Amino acid sequence: SLLQEMTPGITATGRENVNIVQHGNSLTIGDQVQIVLSGHSLSPTKMSVTTTQQGLPAPPVRARSKSPKPGKCTAHNRFHHNCCSPERKRTKDDIKNQSAKNAERMRSRSRSNLLSGSRQDLRSSRTNLAVNGKGSISEKVMTMDEMKELLSCNQDLLEQFVLENTDLETLERWMQKRAKSLNQPIKPARGKNKLAKWKYSVNTDKRSMLEEMTTHLVGSTNKGQIMFELASCISSAIDADSVNLYLVESEGQLCRFVPDGSGLPRPDPQPVRSGTTIAAHCGKVRDIIRTTNCGKDPRFPDGVLGCKVLSKVLCHPICSEDEELEAVIEFIKEGKGSAFTEDDIEIVNSYLVWGGVAIHYADQYSKVQHQKFVNEFLLSVVKSIFQEMISMDTLIVQIMNQAQKLVNADRASLFLMDSKTNQLYARIFDVSSGDKEDGEVQQADKDLRFPIGKGIAGYVAETGETLNVADVYKDDRFNPSIDEQTGYTTKSILCMPICIRGTVIGVVQMVNKKGDGEVFTREDEESFKTFAVYCGLALHHAKLYDKIRRSEQKYKVALEVLSYHNAASVEEVEEIIAEKEQLLEKNEDISSFSYYGTSLDDMTKVRKAIFMFVDLFGLERFEYDTLVRFFITVKKNYRAVAYHNWAHGFHVANSIYSILKASPGIFSPLECLAMYVGAICHDLDHRGFNNKFMIDIGSPLAAIYSTSTMENHHFNMAINILQQEHHNIFNKLSPDEYKQVLGNMKHCILATDLALFFPNKARLTNIVETNTFSWDSPDHRLLVETMVMTGSDLCASTKPWNLQLDTVEDIYHEFYTQGDREMASGRLPVPIMNRFHRDEQAVHQVGFFSGICIPCYSLLSQIMPTVSPMVELCADNLASWRKLAEERRQEKTTD
Repeated sequence: SLLQEMTPGITATGRENVNIVQHGNSLTIGDQVQIVLSGHSLSPTKMSVTTTQQGLPAPPVRARSKSPKPGKCTAHNRFHHNCCSPERKRTKDDIKNQSAKNAERMRSRSRSNLLSGSRQDLRSSRTNLAVNGKGSISEKVMTMDEMKELLSCNQDLLEQFVLENTDLETLERWMQKRAKSLNQPIKPARGKNKLAKWKYSVNTDKRSMLEEMTTHLVGSTNKGQIMFELASCISSAIDADSVNLYLVESEGQLCRFVPDGSGLPRPDPQPVRSGTTIAAHCGKVRDIIRTTNCGKDPRFPDGVLGCKVLSKVLCHPICSEDEELEAVIEFIKEGKGSAFTEDDIEIVNSYLVWGGVAIHYADQYSKVQHQKFVNEFLLSVVKSIFQEMISMDTLIVQIMNQAQKLVNADRASLFLMDSKTNQLYARIFDVSSGDKEDGEVQQADKDLRFPIGKGIAGYVAETGETLNVADVYKDDRFNPSIDEQTGYTTKSILCMPICIRGTVIGVVQMVNKKGDGEVFTREDEESFKTFAVYCGLALHHAKLYDKIRRSEQKYKVALEVLSYHNAASVEEVEEIIAEKEQLLEKNEDISSFSYYGTSLDDMTKVRKAIFMFVDLFGLERFEYDTLVRFFITVKKNYRAVAYHNWAHGFHVANSIYSILKASPGIFSPLECLAMYVGAICHDLDHRGFNNKFMIDIGSPLAAIYSTSTMENHHFNMAINILQQEHHNIFNKLSPDEYKQVLGNMKHCILATDLALFFPNKARLTNIVETNTFSWDSPDHRLLVETMVMTGSDLCASTKPWNLQLDTVEDIYHEFYTQGDREMASGRLPVPIMNRFHRDEQAVHQVGFFSGICIPCYSLLSQIMPTVSPMVELCADNLASWRKLAEERRQEKTTD
């Protein structure tokens, strides 16, 4: 065999002779392979293989007869490179490395079938052939026996070659053949199911075994059932009379498997330990046990569970890849028949190797199916909880029903935590899986309460641990009084905490798993743990919803109270209604760009505002009584601040009125309506602070509206007023008109945010400069509306100088109030809001007019020439501010 591995081109059998030519220390096998043996005997330390050309004899190899030089070994040749040097002592690693190189060289020559030596050898061979002709090679015929004798004399070489060039599979196969020829069985390692065991089953008909096993296992998905079918197959193969399967269902406990439909009672689990039964001891030591059921062995005096007859027993453990015990199979032969043999163990191992594959994939399939079920019912829970708002009681019933389906429990209870009283409570304390679809719900007249730490549920709430109690009456924490009151018998309980952010908010409890003798398993615990997370989210969501619902009711009550106090009183409404004819008389001066009603009281401003509205839109589509209530309520919802008050709202609406009266027909009636109502409401509930300040102080309004904070609030206040009873002045508009007016209103109110003025102005300026502006473009019309709203909001800059000075004084009063608040909170206000920079007011106003007012009115006058008086009045005020700023500068210089 060795020569066949080394020289694939040569066939050497017991019936054929091999032509071997010997010359000195060299052997030429056939006409191709030459073996050079160094030394003086046939026990070589090194070997070299060379070839000859086809049809030519190999050159003679002369034996080394010279005496070795001092310091060199007697076997020194060309393979002993530097090994004998006095400067370096050769180690074992050097010898191994050199041997490996030589063996690799031999294999490569054999594989390529060239069978040539080194180039130097080949050149030497050719030289010798040229010089000596045929050479002086003597021929000798060596039989197979002689070759065996040759190899037996060189066993070190044979061993080295086999170890370096033969894989483990081949070695194992040779070992099996050798053991079989000697009739000596090879015992596999016990207690573990590895694929290697199959290789030892040389005496077994594997095909028939697999066919029989596959037939029994087809269609089974339950892991226990598959193991039992596998055990039955093995029992039949080894002629056992009966078989028992013990499964590890809880840590350290073995429970005998009872197949479905057998009608046998489920036995109690037994601990995995020595000193009881054979199966328990087998699980403890995790080794194959072959014994008799005599009861005399101190390791397992109880023998086979439930078997009193003298019998032979073969017990085999089944372990996972992690070496965790999963099951124990117990085979029994009754009577005085033959005992189990090593062949039986071999057959068991063979079955378990391939049966383990089936069990593994069945287990994986079962897990996938179970996870699919869990995912499907969790999805249904999430849909029912988060797609519709439900009450807490409804949610609790849904949770308990779903939990029962998940772990196949007979009853379920859910207790919530009361952190104030440190108690668990429940109004819906029990849901049973009766004949009804959603089960039977027991609801108490009052909350069922008990302290944390009492009973199993109390213990779980206190510790946050999951409890799986197979027999509650053996647990001291169980309170049997409930069973005595209800007549229900509790056997097993699975109790788990429900947590949110690490805090226990409740406890869910499953009672009695369905099935004869069934208990809750580790798989139930894992599934229930995932479900508990969703329960926590659902309960947290339901609590938040209850809070939101209560807050909404409180908000409605508060809004009702505020509406009552901020809405128009009956007396005020009746007074203005009685003045209808007088109020609607013509007021010629009110449409002037220079008009500013600083001398009017608040109710007179209301009358003027109603007049302007009726003058612009008439009363055909509006109710006069509703208009009166609306404008009085708008007045009441302006705060009494220095500048952004009802008077400012009235003046901005008057400016819109003046622009619309001066430019009839440019805007549609609905656009005019949105601009006018938006102007009168554009600063509702203004607090006297700008948007940046509201964000800096963390105002709730800033949390609601991240951009244009106050402007969005002003629009929301206008909507609230319109929604009050008898205040909707748009109630006669069609739905589309109503939607358009509200959309335009919001657009106009948000345009009063100066932060939006600059981008709006830049866009409109570009359109005008490129001569692409068109009144037919909705986008262009909206941009013009923003300029009209900004110009009206700044209308104080277009009033006579004396009115301008009074208005600026009010503005700075409001600015300084905000600046004082900023300094009180440790922030430095900008100079325009810092009262210590009062002498710079004129300089600030010059910058304000030059950067905002004049550009706004100049751009607007290019599109609407009728507003040019506003540009002229604004320019006059700018000149006055410049003059005043120069005077202040000169005063500083003089000082």
